[in-house]
Formats: sequence, structure tokens, C-alpha cells
Amino acid sequence: MKITNGTLVLITGGASGIGKLMGQIALQKGAELIIWDINQEKIDETMKTFAKIGKVTGYQVDVSKLDQITDTAALVKQNHGPIDLLINNAGIVVGKLFQDHTPEEITRTMYINANALMYIALQFLPAMITRKSGHICNIASSAGLISNPRMSVYAASKWAAIGWSDSLRIEMQQQKTKVGITTVTPYYINTGMFDGVRSSIIPILKPDKAARKIIRGIEGNKFFVKMPLIIHFVRLCQGLMPIWLFDLLVGKVLGIYKTMEHFEGRKN
Repeated sequence: MKITNGTLVLITGGASGIGKLMGQIALQKGAELIIWDINQEKIDETMKTFAKIGKVTGYQVDVSKLDQITDTAALVKQNHGPIDLLINNAGIVVGKLFQDHTPEEITRTMYINANALMYIALQFLPAMITRKSGHICNIASSAGLISNPRMSVYAASKWAAIGWSDSLRIEMQQQKTKVGITTVTPYYINTGMFDGVRSSIIPILKPDKAARKIIRGIEGNKFFVKMPLIIHFVRLCQGLMPIWLFDLLVGKVLGIYKTMEHFEGRKN
């Protein structure tokens, strides 16, 4: 779908990182922007900055809480009307060995990175289907395609997100709803979320470039936005290679299995 004057865009996790950058691009194209974020201070800062570009509204929402999702969605519908573009961007990562996770960390990771995408989509998808217009973009990760040590729960949540998102795409096509679905599977993006990650062969992505590519993918009605180019070949390699050879390529040659060894994450 094309983002033009009057397009109503909702971005979760929209007060920082690529969520904020995508919001800025949408505003520059003439859209009206709605930000959901857990951090009220960042929402206020972003709204102050973006007010110079276009119309923006912020809501403080913890997407790990279903009641906050449903209550805030009701406010959005009441105050703004139906959403044209939903970008499910909010996410978290806990970088540690699986046995060091707490049950609470597992639950929160799965809820924010997988469940919340579905719960939020349920709030806005029916109106899109009725209007035969709309687009949902789900920010997943290349970790949803490649197993990786020290991010097993994060990978599980992103595998779930990809499976749901692309299944939803097929459902929308079969029902001829004209609602577009885009699934995004980027490599590490340098936004602070993955501070400490070291990747010597595959470059860590620049946030502004990633944000622009995602918006282009949405406007081009792409089913998947994969970045960098090497991510396009993951499934092919998995299908053609025995596991030991794939592990050798990904773990030893590309060094991906060691990228999280010095993970620190966002300081705040």
C-alpha cells in the first residue's frame, strides 16, 4: 500500500529505534502517525520532535498486557477511526543461555514478540477486511529462520511470529480481502537492542537504511522483507545441506553462532 496524505499509521515500539525512524518516514509522506510505546518519556520526546513534521499522537502501552492492548485499541478507534497501516514493531531480547532464563523472562519474551502481534492485529484487522483495504507489517527477525545460541527464547518467539504472519498472508489472499501482510526478517540492526553483538562477516544493519527498506517493502506490497541479501538464501541452504554442513557454514565460516557471546543489550 502507498503511504500518502491522510494514511493512518500505527507503529508499536514507535518511540525509539527503527520504529521511530519508520514513523518519521511515514510522516514525511503525509501520513498521520500513532505511536504505541512503553516509555512515556520517549513518547513525549518523539512527539515533540515529530510535531514539526506532521500529526502524531502517542499512547503509553505495555503490549505484554492484553487489557492495555484492548483498552488502548478502543481509544484509537474512538479518537482516530480505522487504521490503514499497522506496523507490529515492539520487541525485546534476553541474551543468555537457555538454562539461565527465568520463567518470567520466557513468558514475557513470547508474549511481546509473538502473542502481542496477534492480539494487536485482532483489534484492527476486522475493520481492514470490512473496508477491503489495509496493511499489516510484522517485524520478525532472521533469528526466526536460523537457530542461534544465547537467544533460544528470542528465536522461538520470532519463529512463531514468522509462522503466524505468513499464514495470515495466505488467509488474506484466499479470502480476497485486499489486506496486505508483510513479514520482515532482518539481521542484527544497530539500534542499541543488540549492543555487544559482534559480527565480523555479515555487517550489522544501519537503522535508517533498514527503516527505509521496510517502508519500501510495505509500499511495494512485498510478502517478505529480508536483509541483508544473504538472508534470502537461508531456507535454500537449510533444504540442500545436511545439518552438520549448515552448522559449519553458519557457525564456523560466518561466525553467527558466536555473535551473542558478548551481548549486553540496551543499557536502559
